[in-house]
Amino acid sequence: MGILGMIILGGIAGWLASLLFKGKGSGLLVNIVIGIIGSIIGGWVMSVLGLVAQGTIGSFVTAVIGAIILLAIVRAIRS
Repeated sequence: MGILGMIILGGIAGWLASLLFKGKGSGLLVNIVIGIIGSIIGGWVMSVLGLVAQGTIGSFVTAVIGAIILLAIVRAIRS
């Protein structure tokens, strides 16, 4: 997947995670950043659990899970 594909996937994953976690979407740039950082966090969590994401759908699910974890950490810090 090219850089443009990763940005689009990260944006959609960040948007979906912000909808699931907070109930409203964030701006496009924030969603992309949340999705990309979330995919890194999700990949790390998956590797710790001994799991491997297969294909685009697996990467997307991993990014959403990681983005939700990221949003939970940010909310805990802000509270």
